[in-house]
Amino acid sequence: MAEESDAERTEPASAKRLEQAREEGDVPRSREVATFTVLMAAGAGLWMTGEGLIHQLSHALVSGLTLDQEQIFNADVLIRRVLSDLVQVLIACLPVGAAVMVVALASPMLVGGWLFSGKAFIPNFNKLNPVNGISNMFSSNSLVELVKAIAKAIVVGFVTYLVVMKYKDAVIGLSVEPLKSGMAHTLNMLAASFLFIVGSLGLIAAIDGPYQMWHYANKLKMTRQELIQESKESDGNPQIKGKIRQLQREMAKRRMMADVPTADVVVTNPTHYAVALKYTDGQRGAPKVVAKGTDETAAKIREIAKENNVAMLEAPPLARALFKHTEIGDEIPEQLYAAVAEVLAYVFQLRLFKKGNGNRPQEPKKLDVPDTMDPLNPAYIPKHGKKPDLNNGAPA
Repeated sequence: MAEESDAERTEPASAKRLEQAREEGDVPRSREVATFTVLMAAGAGLWMTGEGLIHQLSHALVSGLTLDQEQIFNADVLIRRVLSDLVQVLIACLPVGAAVMVVALASPMLVGGWLFSGKAFIPNFNKLNPVNGISNMFSSNSLVELVKAIAKAIVVGFVTYLVVMKYKDAVIGLSVEPLKSGMAHTLNMLAASFLFIVGSLGLIAAIDGPYQMWHYANKLKMTRQELIQESKESDGNPQIKGKIRQLQREMAKRRMMADVPTADVVVTNPTHYAVALKYTDGQRGAPKVVAKGTDETAAKIREIAKENNVAMLEAPPLARALFKHTEIGDEIPEQLYAAVAEVLAYVFQLRLFKKGNGNRPQEPKKLDVPDTMDPLNPAYIPKHGKKPDLNNGAPA
């Protein structure tokens, strides 16, 4: 059952899959939308330019059928006359032709967008396979096309019947109208009938456009295994990436541990976590955090500090505040300057005492750590509204 579910194409196509399909010339297309928009443009063009178009065409027709003696006996003059009339016809039809061309170029933007792919010109001999052709005849897509053809025939036939009933009296009345007005009236009726009939195709186009988009998305759906494989190919194997991140963390940890012997003091909780501080005398800036950690990492920091005679001080509130508000390499926050200064003063005096200079300094017991900086203080308000458990259940 698991293998069957994995084989089902239930996942939407990835961006890479869609891009590959476009490169191969495979994009959603709706012939109904393209046909509807082009025919509507042609009908609208005839409707708006009908009177001027009939005048120019009739003038070109009269000019073409009127021949004088010079044109009859001089072929060059006759050719120039025919070319002149032909140019007039082309100019008369130019607005309609331009509208149709613009709409034909713009209609692909409605479904699928513009696309030019050289791969579409590569011969595909699988399309000549009669077995594939017969299977396509009985496919679901062929059934949909059949339903669309039947629907178009019914809709267009019904609208045509309504148009004929609407204009039947006007058509009979054309026999008594003058020639010019009758021609103009005829053209107007033809244009209106054309728009009504073509407009009925808008219903088919409105259904076919979204259907083609859905059919295209459904055709390119992927199985979960295909998504996983694509992710491995594009982003790398997750297991390998996890191993790399683990190695990076280990390297960073080793670099951090290497800096512990250079620290001036390690502030502890005393056992849960530790923060190592370093202050370089004579340089601008506040003391920096060179190492920090919890649990096993904190124990390792204390061990290295003890081996290298780095001073350690138990100051739970200060340790918690430093751990929460700093990262490795950061300077301490301004709010902790006074507390850290008192700690460093104690450390430097302790060094002098060990060298035989002065008295043993008294270990600071109550440091000036703002309540808002201590994560375990009731006055502390974290950014995300929930106080973190830095001790993981261990006592503070």
